[in-house]
Amino acid sequence: QVQLVESGGGSVQAGGSLRLSCVASSTLGRVCMGWFRQAPGKKREAVGVIRVGSGPGSDLTDYVESVKGRFTISQDNAKNTVYLQMESLKPEDSAMYYCAARGSALCGSWIVAPDFDTWGQGTQVTVSS
Repeated sequence: QVQLVESGGGSVQAGGSLRLSCVASSTLGRVCMGWFRQAPGKKREAVGVIRVGSGPGSDLTDYVESVKGRFTISQDNAKNTVYLQMESLKPEDSAMYYCAARGSALCGSWIVAPDFDTWGQGTQVTVSS
């Protein structure tokens, strides 16, 4: 089974930027990859998704409203890596960030009922005001 490893988290001031990476241990193929986050005492929430691989529909992304215009998900197939570029960070963006892979090119109900098969261990993002 593929393993996912996130990195790139850290501490920044409000308004700053970070780029998170999610490296897969093997080629992902055409699947849906998602970024999620969980703050202490809160439920895990979706951030955004991307269809990785090649062919029609690949590179399609979608985001939750709270990060639209600030966060960008991208992929590098050659490196088996998915990125989460975060700009204009706010204190409320502070959380543990996780990437996940779904065994399908379809992302399903990724916001309200995410159904992802493989998860990384997470990387912490802290935004100070």
